[in-house]
Amino acid sequence: MRFVKIQHVMVLFFIASKIIAQDLTIPPKKYIDSIELKNSIERVNSAYPLSDQQNSKSWKLIKKYSDEFEGNNLNYSRWYPNNPKWKGRPPTYFHESNVSLKNGELVIKVNQHGAEKLPNEFTHSTGFIKSKTKFLYGYFEAEAKLMDTPWVSGFWMTNVDKDWWTEIDICENAPGVENNRHDLNSNIHVFKSPKEHGDVKKHFSRTKKYFFPEELQKDYHVWGLEWTKEYIRFYIDGILFREAKNTHWHQPLEVNFNCESNKWFGALPDNNKLNGEYHVKYFRVWK
Repeated sequence: MRFVKIQHVMVLFFIASKIIAQDLTIPPKKYIDSIELKNSIERVNSAYPLSDQQNSKSWKLIKKYSDEFEGNNLNYSRWYPNNPKWKGRPPTYFHESNVSLKNGELVIKVNQHGAEKLPNEFTHSTGFIKSKTKFLYGYFEAEAKLMDTPWVSGFWMTNVDKDWWTEIDICENAPGVENNRHDLNSNIHVFKSPKEHGDVKKHFSRTKKYFFPEELQKDYHVWGLEWTKEYIRFYIDGILFREAKNTHWHQPLEVNFNCESNKWFGALPDNNKLNGEYHVKYFRVWK
């Protein structure tokens, strides 16, 4: 009789646990929340940001600085084919040979430098492009398929000056590392700023991680940033998943697309996985 009662208690505990688990929207691994894919927006007009297809905020596409990545060569009037200020995070070097245009897309690969000897501390290479224009506020969007090998795929903005250095990471993810396949990372940094813009002398960041129900590297996704004087909003596939008050991000920033090594993501070169490609269909900017 006592055994039967214990069984009943265990069954009730199991049912209660299951109900509680079903109500949770925050999976383990310190996720802030889960992305609801049912809220994805369908594109009907490429002249407007995916998240605002009715153009309720009167966005104006700036074609001069946008890029559909058509043709055979990178548009050197818009982009540096490398990063003039950064060689790369060891052990991966940024080398122009890893950047190309193919079938109407920007393609970033790894280890295309052939027999060329890399600088000390570097054993592998990948690609980087940086805009020649700096932007202050606006809406920035790119459709991309992230690399399915252990490098970080990035779409981000930064500007490193003597007294002012800030950063907004629109996409900084490494789903080619198995443990990261559902991780949607979001980060904003201030490394230093002048007195009139916060007087920051020590780096700080505001980092958040979200659970993406599908493997991020499996398909193309649209990454969006709405950046104003008041707030910073992050979108994926038209879904607003993060909003931050704009307390420090008032510096004109350059746009970057790249892959890189990053030990914090577990994204370090694997000689058995050198066939990774990061594809970007377009970059568009609105004011």
